[in-house]
Amino acid sequence: MRFPSLGSASKMARQLARRVPFSGLVLSGEGPVPTERPSEVRLKRSDESVNYTEFAKTQARPARIGPSGTEPLPVAHELVYTWDYASQRTDLRALYEKSKDLNWNARTDLPWDARVDPEGQNIPDSFNPLFGSSVWRKLDPKTEIPRLRQHMTSYVLSNFLHGEQGALLATSQLVAVAPTPDAKFYAAAQVFDEARHVEAYDRYLREKIELVYPISPPLRTLLDTVLTDSRWDFKYLGMQIMIEGIALGAFGLIHKTAEEPLICKITEMILQDESRHVAFGVLSLKDAFKEMKESELRDREDFIVESSRLLRERFVGEEVWERLGLPKAECNALALESPFMRMFQSLLFSKIVPNVRKLGLLTPRVRKGFEELGVIEYETWEASA
Repeated sequence: MRFPSLGSASKMARQLARRVPFSGLVLSGEGPVPTERPSEVRLKRSDESVNYTEFAKTQARPARIGPSGTEPLPVAHELVYTWDYASQRTDLRALYEKSKDLNWNARTDLPWDARVDPEGQNIPDSFNPLFGSSVWRKLDPKTEIPRLRQHMTSYVLSNFLHGEQGALLATSQLVAVAPTPDAKFYAAAQVFDEARHVEAYDRYLREKIELVYPISPPLRTLLDTVLTDSRWDFKYLGMQIMIEGIALGAFGLIHKTAEEPLICKITEMILQDESRHVAFGVLSLKDAFKEMKESELRDREDFIVESSRLLRERFVGEEVWERLGLPKAECNALALESPFMRMFQSLLFSKIVPNVRKLGLLTPRVRKGFEELGVIEYETWEASA
């Protein structure tokens, strides 16, 4: 099989990035609310035929295979009271109002009765980093390739799930440290969004894919860094710009290319929330770095470059190779050289780079880091707010 060249892969990334649905969204608080939205077809709250307790019991079944338990993480940050509740940031208050109108319900607005084959080609085989390689050709097409499909789908979506829990925790911290009532209100609305995202991905993995992977080490490292840092702008920068920016790219690609209708619908619904989340970060950090001391700015530069490297490494698939008994070193090398993986990793930064530029953080040091990662081409793209 012939793979496209790196130049072709880069071109594919640009084409896909321009096709994913978030590119046309209005991300600030302005813009019309759709005339038809999920809340209009949702069950009425007064509908007593819904037995919420019985439904909750159906969600108590753990994944057939997956991580379990809890793990504490010591954190420390200031809490900010605000005693003047009048709007001080009308752009953030408008975004908050918009988020209320665009709420949706993961239980009632998604087609959970859809039948999903856990080992089916729910995501195209061509998106597997081993596709067409010497390792792939040795796999039994009736048993081993279907199993690899299930594990790769679970690996990717599990990291989406764990990333959404990280966003849930980080945004709850933003409620405490945000300096204005408008920012607190919107952060609280985003907490509810993130809970809904965790709910949707968790249910899909448990009920449909029947397998959940632990969080990948690079993503865990980045989440720990964001959650334990006491500086408010680091939390915004790490979660709202870096992690949520990557999510926009990844979710958009899955939505555009997945062949299974339920996961397409899940990512479609989540995308409309994620675009607002990134806009929240860009609006909140506006002018935050203009008067910053050089030493403090250097910390932010280092964080952007290092977190970008970690985010590029989160989807390599090493845990899958280990679990399936595949040659880890060979598979890692094939994955890193895969044209799809290069395209995918590049596409993930199509929202991060322009937003970093808009915040005034595309300094020579950050530019060099983006050049080394091969993603500086996105600097001229439109920012998210």
